[in-house]
Amino acid sequence: MGGAGESVRDVLAANLRRARLGRGLSLSELSRRSKIGKATLSQLEAGAGNPTIETVFSLSRALQVPISDLLDQQLPSGPTVVRGAEVEVLRGAAVDLRPLHGIEADGGMVEVYDQQVRPGARQDSLGHVGIEHTIVQAGRLGVRVGDQEVELGPGDYVGFDAARPHGYVALDGPVRSVLLLQYRSDQRLHLAEPHAPGLAGKD
Repeated sequence: MGGAGESVRDVLAANLRRARLGRGLSLSELSRRSKIGKATLSQLEAGAGNPTIETVFSLSRALQVPISDLLDQQLPSGPTVVRGAEVEVLRGAAVDLRPLHGIEADGGMVEVYDQQVRPGARQDSLGHVGIEHTIVQAGRLGVRVGDQEVELGPGDYVGFDAARPHGYVALDGPVRSVLLLQYRSDQRLHLAEPHAPGLAGKD
């Protein structure tokens, strides 16, 4: 997600404006829907903001678009190799996300993330577009979906409608996991223009 040399900030700036205008929303209306200050949104669109997990997921929820429509999707022609150490981290209250790849099929999308949950805090979400899948690789993860809570260990999986409020917490030390976000074709905004298969150009 994002081209070589492009930061999450730069990619989000271009795609946020395109998504907002594509939905016919003013900055004020997007601010109301996302509960993010108008000045902050203006900074993000100018490439001057500092996006967090909470910010990006709030925008995804307010705009009703996949995360990848905000963070971009590159489709290389050869083998896809992504070095986790080279991917810019999207940080939240308790989670570090590294966007690794987006897989398109029949107009739908599955986004693949390396997800690390830090102990000592909880990562909560009010909900967003898509189906969320998490596979724990190491550690013990507490997952809350609505009023239900489950514990996961290495090799365990959970999946749920991401529109429901949910949260993650590391129960005894750091947790390493794979996060997959799955979207139907009707949940995508199709931001990329036909002549620009990578990052959509800035307006």
